[in-house]
Amino acid sequence: MNPLLQRITIDPNVCFGKPCIRGTRIWVSLILDLLANGMTFDEILDEFPQLEVDDVKAAIAYGAEMARERYVEIPLREATG
Repeated sequence: MNPLLQRITIDPNVCFGKPCIRGTRIWVSLILDLLANGMTFDEILDEFPQLEVDDVKAAIAYGAEMARERYVEIPLREATG
């Protein structure tokens, strides 16, 4: 498994369980959409200063895994409360 994928989390209590960048509520799909619409890494990092270059790369890696139609195992966080 690509080590960048450790930067992706899925928590049923955060963003409806959508894959997000670890420690944020920024959806992986948002980053992929921004890249697809022509934003550069630097533009994304300027827009979301809490992100790092490897977070953007992690979103791409996640998209690549999903495009291969392979299951990407990312542990769910246990629901609290």
